[in-house]
Amino acid sequence: MKIQGQMFIWLSVFILGMAIVYGVWSKEPIGTTALFLAFGLSVMIGFYLAFTANRVDAMAQDNKEADVADEAGELGFFSPHSWQPLSLAVGGAFAFLGVVFGWWLMYFSAPLLLLGLFGWVFEYYRGENRTQ
Repeated sequence: MKIQGQMFIWLSVFILGMAIVYGVWSKEPIGTTALFLAFGLSVMIGFYLAFTANRVDAMAQDNKEADVADEAGELGFFSPHSWQPLSLAVGGAFAFLGVVFGWWLMYFSAPLLLLGLFGWVFEYYRGENRTQ
């Protein structure tokens, strides 16, 4: 995490320089404000990563002699047979189409989205997959 913190701190220095140059050169307030906000966001992320790196164990990316396989491990559990993402995708598609064609389409997409979301969250709380 130390490497990522340093990268974001250096990125923030670059963004600050670009914000100053852009502000002086273009005299355009909105782009200058956006660049200064990007600078602030980069500083916050860099400071958080550098601050957290002191409190956690060294990871493989902090070791210059590490291999790619050193950080390998279990990524998590992914349900191989879930139908809930399909319901979320169809509901999300109808919701975005509702923005285009009319807000009345949200009446059809909201139940699909809620059904898919609740089904996905509580998928392993009941039924045959309860013990997994």
